[in-house]
Amino acid sequence: MQETTLHSVKHHIHVSPTQFIVLGFLSVILIGALLLQAPAASAAPGRAPFMTALFTAVSSTCVTGLIVVDTATYWTPLGQSVILLLVQIGGLGFMMLAVSMSILLKRKISPRARLLIAQSLNLSSPSGVIRLARRIIFGTFLFETAGALFLMIRFVPLFGPEGIWKAVFTSVSAFCNAGFDLMGTFSGRFSSLTYFRSDPLVCLTVSALIIIGGIGFVVWDDLYELIAHRKRLSVYTRFVLLVTASLIFFGFAATCLFDWNNPALGSTTGEKLLSALFQSITTRTAGFNTVDLNALSEPTQFVYCGLMFVGGASGSTAGGIKAGTFGLILLSLFRIALGETRVNIFKRHIRNETVLRAFTVAGLQLAISLFGVVFLLAYDFPFIDAMFESFSATGTVGLSLSLTPTLAPPALIVLMAEMFFGRVGILTFTYAVMVKLAAESRTAEFASTEMLIG
Repeated sequence: MQETTLHSVKHHIHVSPTQFIVLGFLSVILIGALLLQAPAASAAPGRAPFMTALFTAVSSTCVTGLIVVDTATYWTPLGQSVILLLVQIGGLGFMMLAVSMSILLKRKISPRARLLIAQSLNLSSPSGVIRLARRIIFGTFLFETAGALFLMIRFVPLFGPEGIWKAVFTSVSAFCNAGFDLMGTFSGRFSSLTYFRSDPLVCLTVSALIIIGGIGFVVWDDLYELIAHRKRLSVYTRFVLLVTASLIFFGFAATCLFDWNNPALGSTTGEKLLSALFQSITTRTAGFNTVDLNALSEPTQFVYCGLMFVGGASGSTAGGIKAGTFGLILLSLFRIALGETRVNIFKRHIRNETVLRAFTVAGLQLAISLFGVVFLLAYDFPFIDAMFESFSATGTVGLSLSLTPTLAPPALIVLMAEMFFGRVGILTFTYAVMVKLAAESRTAEFASTEMLIG
């Protein structure tokens, strides 16, 4: 039985799994940028500028949603199709799509290819990865189709036959936590979903897709096992669901607290509650907005920066340091403050190596985000605007305070680097740290010493 072409290439060029994933994403981005430069891909005369095409390709592949031109008015249906394909590849990962082709063609998946899949999903072991891959592929098709059908109920009467394409595009973009939209020709350039601020069908459908795509494929698998085989949820799944629900409530409560009397949320109680809920859900990872973010108060914008920093769950279409990582850091700090040295969750002990990885990931992402803030401040932008844009890029969220379209090429390059790190760098880095810690656990230890703290 023939092994996957992907594995054969990997075997002959002798690159590590980490290098292979990085090079794979870079290749997808470059091909996407070249396709977007085709004259038929943009509505503007001639070809799209390379920087515009490259930034859009990076943002699409890294499922961010930051844009320098309006997706609906600047790109033709061909260009929009390229963007949607890049979003789908970036959301699931090109390894997952390659595996889906191998499964359809009934080809054997080699052990090294299984390792690549596991790493692309941020899993610690390739065990059972093919079974999980089948469920991911089926689940993705199911949820994106269901989301598109629900959105068609509203979009088709409003847009006619074009509403079908808008519904499909929005559904895939929401599930992949990308935040691209096609409403620019209807409600104005860069308007996102503001026209549907008071529409429960659109807001709740998009919110559901964002949550499902952002909780992680491992959580999917656990929930499936619970429903189908009555298996108990793992500690990880229970913890992630708890942290996710807490973050949604926190963002919702903060928005209501700081901006309840802000007309941007709506004029009725129902509109305000729906707007606050939608923004809390989308801010952590997706990049859609139903309110004018520039009209919100600075305390709310600051809270949103924190939510963007956390992001969704591991092994999902979301970015950020991940909900499980954030929850573990908070729990560790609480335990340390109480003078305890062990971290326990649901009567299970968390190894110190895992806690160290959590702090390392958060520290590195914070450093990258703050570097972006400082760089943008050099252009004399307000602090909150620079912080919002940088945290949005590193967290692969895509929300903006209208700063990105005005940036000079050097600033756009920094944002592209942040988006790439947020989607690919943090994934490969955590895997490398995990391997390094495992290797060090088998080596001799140095004698301990004391270090003054505080």
